[in-house]
Amino acid sequence: MSLLGTVMTALVALLHVWILVLEMVLWTKPAGLRAFRNTPEKARDTAVLAANQGLYNGFLAAGLIFGLLYPAEPAALHIKSFFLACIMVAGVYGAATAARKILYIQAVPAAITLALLWLA
Repeated sequence: MSLLGTVMTALVALLHVWILVLEMVLWTKPAGLRAFRNTPEKARDTAVLAANQGLYNGFLAAGLIFGLLYPAEPAALHIKSFFLACIMVAGVYGAATAARKILYIQAVPAAITLALLWLA
């Protein structure tokens, strides 16, 4: 696998760890309020839902990390591909239903990373 594909996979995983932190820990804090353009009241009312979303983002990150660490390269490629495809679908759905910026924050980096992995 190419070094660039590995680095991009790690960056996408780190992005999803950061999203986990934003949604599970910082949702009602100033950083979370700014990131998701929420009012304190709305954030308080949706904190449990956000934590659930954050947990799912953590699973996506964990899957990518598992793929990065998996010792058998052909299987590792398929593991990373699966989780990147999941991120792409989630990003497209999020862009269609929540905020267009999700397409560029999640789906596009995942698509680029997936292409890099398969072109290597």
